[in-house]
Formats: sequence, C-alpha cells, structure tokens
Amino acid sequence: MQTQLKEKLWAFIVHNNPELMFNLQEDYSVTSYLDSKIKDIMPLAEQLLSENRPDYVVEELCLEQMTEELKPSRYHYLLSILEEEFSADYERLRESGTLTYEVVNLIAYCKDIFDGYGFNAANEEDRQLRYTVIGQVHEYLS
Repeated sequence: MQTQLKEKLWAFIVHNNPELMFNLQEDYSVTSYLDSKIKDIMPLAEQLLSENRPDYVVEELCLEQMTEELKPSRYHYLLSILEEEFSADYERLRESGTLTYEVVNLIAYCKDIFDGYGFNAANEEDRQLRYTVIGQVHEYLS
C-alpha cells in the first residue's frame, strides 16, 4: 500500500503542483519528501485497515489527507486565467511547448499576491484576487 500511495501522491503533484515537482527534483529530495508524507500518513492507514475498510477507500482517504496542503492548485488557477483572459498568449505558449514552464514562473511571480490573500479553497473564487492576479499576469506577459 505504501508504494501505491507514494505513486498516487507523486502523480497528484506532477499534475496539480508542477512547481513543487520541479523544486523537489532540483533539490534531489523527491524520495525524502514522499517517504516523509507516507510515514506521516501510515498511522491513519493502519487505523482504517484495522476497521476493515477496503484498500481503495483507505488509499483515497490517505491521499486526500496528504494532498490537503497542496490545494487549491495555484498552477491550475493560473492556467485557467491564462486560457480565459489571455487566450492568444495561452495558445502561443502551448504551441511552443513552454506553457507548463511559464505557468510555474507565473506562480513565483504571483507568490506575494497568493500569500497576501492566503490563497485557499474558501477564497479561490474571490473576484478581487482574480483581478489582482490578472493584472500581475498581464505585467508578466508584457
């Protein structure tokens, strides 16, 4: 089960948090990060298994717990803003193969805004946040 959880967590990170993926790879700390997350979640997994919960339920609940701090995805948030508000730039970046790279750069460029708003699921739809981020993206692309 530990291997499956590790693989699912890594797949989640690759898909939803590529900035974390790049940072972990750059620091050669992918394995230690994943091992730490699995070690922390194993007491919950063992408890759920002792309650005779099916493996797929245990995996899903553990994955949900391990990814809680990674949500919402700043990557997907910025990707949707690019696609909706800057469609020509989105297409240009997608066609050139640099879309993921540039969105990861945008995450760093918008970090102070995200941190200032305490970006989370509760304020992900905040219009002021969106407009502020749109302004920052416009500045980045100019």
